[in-house]
Amino acid sequence: MPNAFNFSASPFDCLNADEQRLVRNSVDVVYFPEAEIILDVGTTPTHLFVIIKGYVSQLEGNEVTTTYGPDDCFDGRGLVAGRVSSRFVAAEEVVAYQLARQAVSDLIAANATFGALLFSDLSNKLSALSQRKSQYELQSLTLSRVDEAFLRPAYFVDADTDILSVVTLFQDKRTSNVLVRDRQTEPPRLGIFTTTALQRAVLDGRRLDQLAVGELANFSLIEVRPSDQLGDAMAVMLRRRVHRVVVVEAGQVVGILEALDLFSFLSNQSHLITVQIEEAKDLAGLSQAAVQITRMIASLHRSGSRVSLIAKLVQQLNARLFERAWNLIAPADLVANSCLFVMGSEGRGEQLLKTDQDNGLILRDSYTPPENLDTISQRFSNALREFGYPECPGHIMVSNPQWRKSASEFGQMTRQWLIMPDGDSLMNLAIFMDAHTVCGDDRLLEVVRYGLMQIATDNDAMLSRFAAAIDSFGSSTGWWNRLLGLGETDQQLNLKKEGIFPIVHGVRSLAMAHRIQEISTTGRISALVNDGKLDAAMGLDLTDSLHFFMGLKLKVGLAELETGKAVTGAVNVARLSSLDRDLLKDTLGVVKRFKALLRYRFHLDTM
Repeated sequence: MPNAFNFSASPFDCLNADEQRLVRNSVDVVYFPEAEIILDVGTTPTHLFVIIKGYVSQLEGNEVTTTYGPDDCFDGRGLVAGRVSSRFVAAEEVVAYQLARQAVSDLIAANATFGALLFSDLSNKLSALSQRKSQYELQSLTLSRVDEAFLRPAYFVDADTDILSVVTLFQDKRTSNVLVRDRQTEPPRLGIFTTTALQRAVLDGRRLDQLAVGELANFSLIEVRPSDQLGDAMAVMLRRRVHRVVVVEAGQVVGILEALDLFSFLSNQSHLITVQIEEAKDLAGLSQAAVQITRMIASLHRSGSRVSLIAKLVQQLNARLFERAWNLIAPADLVANSCLFVMGSEGRGEQLLKTDQDNGLILRDSYTPPENLDTISQRFSNALREFGYPECPGHIMVSNPQWRKSASEFGQMTRQWLIMPDGDSLMNLAIFMDAHTVCGDDRLLEVVRYGLMQIATDNDAMLSRFAAAIDSFGSSTGWWNRLLGLGETDQQLNLKKEGIFPIVHGVRSLAMAHRIQEISTTGRISALVNDGKLDAAMGLDLTDSLHFFMGLKLKVGLAELETGKAVTGAVNVARLSSLDRDLLKDTLGVVKRFKALLRYRFHLDTM
């Protein structure tokens, strides 16, 4: 039977042939009847167990914290520590391999990935997983350093250099830009002059040999470091709408990173999509770009890109898409006197595949909107639907007058949500807290948000009711059974309800309680940790868990799209790999601990 050992299950799937041979020579098969205690607290373990048949429960006191099934192993941490810290009981008849302690020690010494996957915490497991993928797959190019791409040399001129001389330099050096030193300031400031600015110089009317380059240079340089990841540099270019960034190390210019060079290196479609959006003359052109966004997401996912980077790029591209659509539909005076914003995962920058629309419009108080505003707003919502974003079942869209108000009316409505908090108003409040401007005057949104935060944090009862929504979905007792299919035929686990929502809303509640202005969940976690309001280890676990849930949801969603199915957000746990199931246990355990922290912080058990 030892020859049938399953080396495709984690953590044994990272072993080489010699290490597999060591396992085969060191395992025996053991049997435990139902209810037998396999390991007890305080004992010294002598073996690592790998389940062949049956289930084992891990207990902390009288509470079952984890259940292990076929191909799962336990208790690696106790084996390394030399002492068992939990009780392990056979939930039914169990047949298992037992691997001798010395063999496990030899494997850990020879294979760091095996050791990390066996007994490390969540962040180290995910790190080991990332390293293991890089052994078998091409590492995502978006994770490459900036200085791995082609950097063009930087050419410098003084601010009083005439434009004609600069054009001569352009031709001699075959470059499209120069860096401009203004020595009239202390310290000297550095700017950039490009061929785009040359057009303005020609239109200026003055002789080019008498016009100083400093007059038309842009002194707001956008800089990156050589050690930054190319994916982050790409996101900066998309957000700032620039075609190049200056690479600086310790105050010294290393070179220029051009967009064409960056995207040639990455060989993905995000730059092309941005150009397609910007140059679209009508909604049909934008619809074609929207299709490309989903294809880009699938390509980046297959290449192994970080889910946080994919979400950041999607947020930037969607913002450009929505902004361009609004500009094509709305008259210029409406755009200038309003703030179009998105909410939910789109607002937080955590959206991947297209989901329901969540957006609104704030109008300047002194502005009289056009009489056909309702028609304009409905046309925008229809356009997003054509782009693949379904209408919100709760009608949280600009086409709904409730989400299309003046700034003072919006302020009054949000205050009403606090004064008379019921289920709907608390839901609206949660959605609005994640609002992010995509077009128009951002100050209109900020004024409403600031007024809301000033009174929200003074209402302890409201904060408790707000935070209590963490228990709106899921079950505190049944999810381990659902994870392993114990006692239930439905093995579909809704990742949003069981994992993503409790993290997102719990962090959102803490952010409201402590007047934190960040919008993204990871930004809020960082601010809470920096302010001493959240333990750093918990903050890291929450971030890792959120990204794991998002990545698994994306993986499942892309598979559903490929088979022509609607994206559900649910995962069939029976089809998960042993490693994904192991990580899912860890991340759901983080959610459980976080819920306990929130119940204590907001006194939820007394409500």
